[in-house]
Amino acid sequence: MTRPHVALVTARAARGTDYDMPPLLDVLRGAGVDTEEMDWDDDAVAWSQFDLVLLRSPWDYTWRLPEFLAWADRVSRQTRLLNPPDVLRWNTDKHYLAKLADAGVPVVPSRFIEPGEDAAAAVDAVLAAHPQANDIVVKPTISAGSRDTQRHTRGNRNAMAAHAQGLLDANRSVLVQPYLDHVDAHGETALLFFDGEFSHAIRKGPLLRRDGAATAGLYAEEAITPRTPSPDELHAAKQVLAAIPFAQQLLYARVDLIRDDDGSPRLLELELVEPSVFLEHAEGAAKRFAHAIMERVNPD
Repeated sequence: MTRPHVALVTARAARGTDYDMPPLLDVLRGAGVDTEEMDWDDDAVAWSQFDLVLLRSPWDYTWRLPEFLAWADRVSRQTRLLNPPDVLRWNTDKHYLAKLADAGVPVVPSRFIEPGEDAAAAVDAVLAAHPQANDIVVKPTISAGSRDTQRHTRGNRNAMAAHAQGLLDANRSVLVQPYLDHVDAHGETALLFFDGEFSHAIRKGPLLRRDGAATAGLYAEEAITPRTPSPDELHAAKQVLAAIPFAQQLLYARVDLIRDDDGSPRLLELELVEPSVFLEHAEGAAKRFAHAIMERVNPD
């Protein structure tokens, strides 16, 4: 019987920094799956040789998005790519938050600014809409790892507008949100789902310093600890997954929640492209993920 052949996709810049990669490689190989770590933009790779191509850490895609999406389309015509290109195209742009909010998902309040619009006027509108917000977050709609994202104090309106305008001038859409202070004490709760089933959760400590510079690295360093999600967090995460506008069950999903001023969980990010899944922070998580992967390779 032929052994399954699976590619775990990364990027040259991420080599050695994807902490999920070693345990996942170990478990899959131990289960009899021929598994290789491959760079997504390696032109020498024959992707058709793999039974499954699984995105794990192609973390340079945000500044190469058209190239990355074209690559995903090509690979999906040769073999099975997960998550699939239509999901990638939808989830790589944070405008998906507006669509989920329209579907009734409790999302962190979000204002989008498009190239050609007045950044200062949009920032003023956000400040007026959220008079209790002490800080405002400005980020590009296509970004990952907190790159080009900053937390500005309320009184630093000119810096907010300049940050947003700089992104707009680079033809990048902008997302502006009130900073929810509860995150400073509670952090974020990231809930991991494999094939629609809850696996585990972690706590991420607060990342953004007030008026701090945006990270210059591939991603911002995070303080991660295991967490047992509360019933309302589990309920909110399942509500998010139910609102995803795709019929197919996704192999993996990460739902990042923070609490608002009333203590209610709200969606900060839905990660369906290349999320860290924090396998080393929960017993059995690597085996659960590997089992879900193998079910996709050998559905019978």
